[in-house]
Amino acid sequence: MRLAVLGATGSIGASTLDVAARHRDRFAVHALTAHTGADALLELCRLHRPRYAVLSGMAPDKALARRFADTELLFGAEALEHVVRDSQCDAVMAGIVGAAGLASTLAAAQAGKRVLLANKEALVMAGPLVMAAARDSGAMLLPVDSEHNAVFQCFSGGRFVKRIVLTASGGPFRSLPVEALGGVTPDQACAHPNWVMGRKISVDSATMMNKGLEVIEARWLFDLPPERIEVLIHPQSIVHSLVEYVDGSVISQLSNPDMRVPIANALAYPERIESGVQSLDLSRVKTLSFESPDPRRFPCLGLAYDALRAGGTASAMLNAANEVAVEAFLAGRLPFTAIPDVIESTLQSTQPSAADSLESVMQGDGAARRAAAERVRIAA
Repeated sequence: MRLAVLGATGSIGASTLDVAARHRDRFAVHALTAHTGADALLELCRLHRPRYAVLSGMAPDKALARRFADTELLFGAEALEHVVRDSQCDAVMAGIVGAAGLASTLAAAQAGKRVLLANKEALVMAGPLVMAAARDSGAMLLPVDSEHNAVFQCFSGGRFVKRIVLTASGGPFRSLPVEALGGVTPDQACAHPNWVMGRKISVDSATMMNKGLEVIEARWLFDLPPERIEVLIHPQSIVHSLVEYVDGSVISQLSNPDMRVPIANALAYPERIESGVQSLDLSRVKTLSFESPDPRRFPCLGLAYDALRAGGTASAMLNAANEVAVEAFLAGRLPFTAIPDVIESTLQSTQPSAADSLESVMQGDGAARRAAAERVRIAA
């Protein structure tokens, strides 16, 4: 299987390449991409020798291209779509964070590839478009988020499913007094207790917007209405999700918190391969606890449900406002507790439209970004 890894220099990319390297007889690296991290991408190309490398956030640079030797270096966001549509590419790890990953994920689905979906924002922003593209082309969408992959492993038929439960660690501030949240710093928000993730996703975990986006993603992946998708806080991050059936049976997937587990599952499906993850020892874990999320502590979760119920481009606008707010927080221009305020006021001041084309989705995205940026400016 020839694999394109979009976002190769991030944590998902590193885990994907680690699993693939353990099975060189099964997987060859066709393309590796990064935004602007030329040196890190070059090192990966020397290790994995792909046919293509892409720097999606850079203009053409002939001197830089010569450094990549036997790998053809491409530039610009359009090159992402080129490498995923290539006939020599069999599978695509969609690991680019945020709205920036939508066009390439949609292109991979349109091209009929095996799409390993780590970019949840593609379904958040354009779920109907991506799912329709996969149906029309015969693409296989395999979820890589640990929660959705867990549901996928436990899901045996929609008409017998009563509900699915996505678990959440609760992030680094699960026990911090609510009145103290206003003073947390970006470094504190990015110190996730269980997972190694990028800074933006770590902040989303701290606000539980990450879980809200996953609820929207689950709605499209598993064709369930929002009232049948629930969230529970599970601090140990051992039970990754649960599926309850109409007969009262509840089936869950457990493993140590390591993204190589769902990645290996998606890469090899329907087979199973060794992932490099240590076996789970429940005698050492001892306690598995669950609690309902506090809406005062995690208002972003409720905003995500609201956007999902609103339909159309509301979910794309939610995601856009969140990206703007999180970027401002990480830059020190917005307090942590103002993130949901910016998102809510943006959704209240912008009108969603039908999400019936990529153009309409991106128009909604742009309108929300402008509105959110103005609210950040006022709040600063």
